[in-house]
Amino acid sequence: MSHTDFYRGRRVMITGGLGFIGSNLAHRLVALGADVIIIDSLIPDYGGNLHNIAGLENRLRVNIADIRQANTMNYLVQGRDVIFNLAGQVSHIDSMRDPHTDLEINCRSQLTLLEACRHHNPDAKVVYASTRQIYGKPDVLPVTERHLVRPTDVNGINKAAGEYYHLVYNNVFGVRACSLRLTNVYGPRQLLKHNRQGFIGWFIRLAIEDQEIQVFGDGSQVRDFVYVEDAAEAFLLAGATDAVNGEVFNVGGDEHLAHRDLVELLVRTAGSGRFRFVDWPPEKKAIDIGSFYADSTSFRRCTGWSSPVHLAEGLRRTIDYYRPRMAQYV
Repeated sequence: MSHTDFYRGRRVMITGGLGFIGSNLAHRLVALGADVIIIDSLIPDYGGNLHNIAGLENRLRVNIADIRQANTMNYLVQGRDVIFNLAGQVSHIDSMRDPHTDLEINCRSQLTLLEACRHHNPDAKVVYASTRQIYGKPDVLPVTERHLVRPTDVNGINKAAGEYYHLVYNNVFGVRACSLRLTNVYGPRQLLKHNRQGFIGWFIRLAIEDQEIQVFGDGSQVRDFVYVEDAAEAFLLAGATDAVNGEVFNVGGDEHLAHRDLVELLVRTAGSGRFRFVDWPPEKKAIDIGSFYADSTSFRRCTGWSSPVHLAEGLRRTIDYYRPRMAQYV
C-alpha cells in the first residue's frame, strides 16, 4: 500500500494544526480522504490562524484546546490512528525571555500527550516535529543524525527533551513514535506578524511590502530550506512507515544558500523590497549557530522521501499565495 492510500479513511490528529506546517498537512490529508481532527490552542503570536484552513471548514474538525490539559487529551487521542504532534513554542528568542513557558509547552505538553496515548490509545502512531536547533553550532557540515545534540538556547534544550520523551515512550511503553528534525521550512500559511519565529517568513513579508530587509553580519551564513509541501510529505511518509519507529531523522533541503544570496533571490522573485547588512543584535548573536545544513540521506533511504520544490519555485509560490491574502496574515 502506498503512503497516500494508507491515509484514506484513516483517523488522524494534528496538534498545532492551525499553524504553519500543521495546516498544510491538514490540506494534504483531507485531499487524501483522511478523517482529520485539528487541536490548536490559538495562543496569540504562536502561528495558529483559522485562515490557514480556508476551504476545509466542513471537511475536518477543529478543537480549540491546549495539549497541556490532561483530561482533554485523554479524550481526544482515543480512536486516532496517527497523531502528528506539531504543537510547540518555536521562537528561540521567546524561549530565552520566558523559559518557563517554553518548558511548559515543549516538555510538559509532550508528556501529557504521550501519557494520554500510553493509557488511552497505545496503538497510535506519533510523529513529532523536532528542529535542527537541537544540534547547536555544528562541528562539521552537512550535519547527520550522529552529530552531538548540543543546544545553544532554552528552546533547543526543551525541543530535545520533547524528542527524547517520544523515543522513550516508543522503546519502553510501545507507543510507536519517531522524530523529524526540520531545518528552515518556508511557504504558504507561515506566521508573518512578527520576526520571532525564524527569519525567512519575515524576509518574505518585507519583500512583498517593498520594505528593507536587514541581513545580520556579512550575510555569509549558509542555510538549507525546505518548501512546506515537501515537509508535509515527510510527515505523511513517517506516519505511514513503521520502519521509522524509535528513530530520529533530519528533514532538510538539497540547496544550501548564504543569506545574502537568499535575499537577492527573494527580492528578484518578488520584484520588490531591498536589503542591507547590519550588525548582529547581541541577544541574537549570543545564540546563533553559524552556518548549518543537514544531511537527510537516512530519511530518504528509509522512506523514499524527496524534496522536489526548488527554492526559486517555492519562493514564487509563497509570494503568489500571500499577495492577495496579506490582510489575513499581518
